[in-house]
Amino acid sequence: MLLDDVKTVLGNALQISARVREMDAQTPLLGAVPELDSIAVLNLISALEEHFGITVADDEIGASTFETVGSLTSFIENKLAA
Repeated sequence: MLLDDVKTVLGNALQISARVREMDAQTPLLGAVPELDSIAVLNLISALEEHFGITVADDEIGASTFETVGSLTSFIENKLAA
């Protein structure tokens, strides 16, 4: 399931694997997960690109992408469908 894959990458990139297991699609990210700062966002994007074989352009990224685990998963789903 894509949500589980996104959670795995998220947990590894932010080094919060134990906490990420309890997250669901509605779990807030930006502003709610202290580890998700501006540098971590860049690392997470790189990890997602590598894991899913996608390329993310700078203008595709906005705060809404990282609002929740679900919004991030939807973003990846759209990238994979493109």
